[in-house]
Amino acid sequence: MNAHDPDVAAWVRKAENDLRTIRACLQSQDPPWDAVCFHAQQAAEKFLKAFLVAHRVAPPRVHDLMKLLTLCADHDPSLSSVEPDCSVLTNFALVRYPDILEPDAATGRAAVAAAGRICDAIRQRLCSR
Repeated sequence: MNAHDPDVAAWVRKAENDLRTIRACLQSQDPPWDAVCFHAQQAAEKFLKAFLVAHRVAPPRVHDLMKLLTLCADHDPSLSSVEPDCSVLTNFALVRYPDILEPDAATGRAAVAAAGRICDAIRQRLCSR
């Protein structure tokens, strides 16, 4: 696995932009929790896809973090530790639509924490190579 591969770096850069967007939203007096949750899901998704690319696996065009995690765990079974976080975040890919229940502050903060754990786990594995 080559963490310095330009394709891996491109996925990580996009994921880091999602995390930057979350930080910007959280600076607001009234954060848009749907956007926070959406970008938390997106950051985790892109880090998982970066991990797949680093292992020379073309990431599928899905938003299902559980599917992505299953593919990642084929290369590093210890990633199953973030399964609960992936489960929580997967549905936030849909929060951008108006017919989905609006998340509250507690849900948003939990989504940010879950994304942080997933992103950190992938970062650690990409950097250890």
